[in-house]
Amino acid sequence: MPAAGGLARTATSNGQWTFLIDDIVAGRWVNPETGDYATVPYDSIVIADSLDGAEADLVRDLGLGPRLAVVFDQATEAALGERVAQRLGSIATVERVVLDAPHADMRSVEDLAARTRGVDALVAVGSGTINDLCKYVTSCDGRRYCVFPTASSMNGYTSTTASITLDSGLKVSLRSHAPSGCFWDLSVSASAPKFLAASGFADCIARSVAQVDWWLSHRLLGSAYSTAPYVIQDADEAELNRRAASLPAGDIEAFAYLSRVLTLCGLGISFAGTSSPGSMGEHQISHYIDCFAGDRHPGTLHGQQVGVASLTLARVQQSLLASETPPKLKPTEIDPQDMAQRMGREIAAQCYADIAPKRLDAVGAEALNKRLAELWPALREETRPMMIPVSEMESLLRSAGAPVSAKDLGLSSDFYHEAVLHAREMRNRFSFLDLAADARLLESFVTTED
Repeated sequence: MPAAGGLARTATSNGQWTFLIDDIVAGRWVNPETGDYATVPYDSIVIADSLDGAEADLVRDLGLGPRLAVVFDQATEAALGERVAQRLGSIATVERVVLDAPHADMRSVEDLAARTRGVDALVAVGSGTINDLCKYVTSCDGRRYCVFPTASSMNGYTSTTASITLDSGLKVSLRSHAPSGCFWDLSVSASAPKFLAASGFADCIARSVAQVDWWLSHRLLGSAYSTAPYVIQDADEAELNRRAASLPAGDIEAFAYLSRVLTLCGLGISFAGTSSPGSMGEHQISHYIDCFAGDRHPGTLHGQQVGVASLTLARVQQSLLASETPPKLKPTEIDPQDMAQRMGREIAAQCYADIAPKRLDAVGAEALNKRLAELWPALREETRPMMIPVSEMESLLRSAGAPVSAKDLGLSSDFYHEAVLHAREMRNRFSFLDLAADARLLESFVTTED
């Protein structure tokens, strides 16, 4: 019998951490939206309490080729990289590629491509930066790769996009490809510095605000929307939230659920063909911080910033949706000269052109106001089950050890306010940031943030 859309049970630690994931990867899971078997571009996803001794078999089964580059940095070399390189030496010629303080930018992409030109495939051992570099390099030249995560710090391991900073300095999500294999050793993730798991948890909790944003865009503008990404992670998200306080203690079961939700989010992105299921206004705020903080950047992780931004966006969403009447939109006010001063001329021009479809003139504002008046009562009810109350979100983030304010991040209030006010200028995704800004209300929300 095919596995249907919902979950009949939750995961257990008796070797069943991938019970739903196995069905999806094998093509046995039926998408409830379409009634068809779902297909995803992965050969193998494994989540286990320990993978010690299984590394060679896992990679051999992928058939990546006889020459492999194992890519890590100094931190992940000690955590898992050297162990993986040694074990893979029994099945392939292995070249160790040690990255020095890597950044996911185009210069690093070119460097990694040059350093690995003579191998058949890449084996990434690390987290966000290393995974994104290996993913994007191999997607550009037609090779394959697999990844051994060393920390449960973000949801991009199994996604089909890579976050790369362009030469201009603009951080973007580039269409890429999925890893052939993703292999989680929970004992390694649980031993990583605790702030990494807190970052991953914050990336997960963003689901609620991203879903509300995406649904708004769908209902108001007719953009594509899919329920499948949320169906597959709904039960596991609840289990993870119940165990948030166990993450700082390194509890294996809590890390298993965190790894499952991060993996399922990536699979959902694969279904949807866009990162929108888990990345809307809240991620734009984090991207703004990464792109434009400069010397003011405190060195925090993307997920940590996303958690704080999710609280901000949840306050905006829940305040506006608490009203029985919709906000009244006016023509969009975005000054390209002001953008150029803050972003630099090249990035500002690129962003201003990208967001042209969502900039409202008087006619467009009037049309959206009419549409809002028609759908507002339904929209309020439709989004209610998607939301997590702000107080609950904040409590969960605190219990996981994640920041909950700009002050916790080490950011000045002035710059965080700037990020919230102007993050919507970065890409053409319509969110509650746009709704509040075009209603001339976003400034009032910003002044309440610390």
